[in-house]
Amino acid sequence: MPYDTIKLLPDAVRHVLPIGAQKIYLATFNHAWEEYKDPQKRRGGGSETQEEVAHKVAWAAVKKKYVKKGDMWEEK
Repeated sequence: MPYDTIKLLPDAVRHVLPIGAQKIYLATFNHAWEEYKDPQKRRGGGSETQEEVAHKVAWAAVKKKYVKKGDMWEEK
């Protein structure tokens, strides 16, 4: 399910990422949700759910601009 606002992101995202990273996560998750609707577009022929793939893609996007230092995420 795509997220309409940052407030609807999972707690594991909202409570650890700064607002800029949350915006990246939201936009990327929603895009990946649409992109990987078709199970055949997912690696492994759809062994992962659409939601699992969207979360993985969103975290990967965050990690391109942010790095975790201790318990905090900082912009690179």
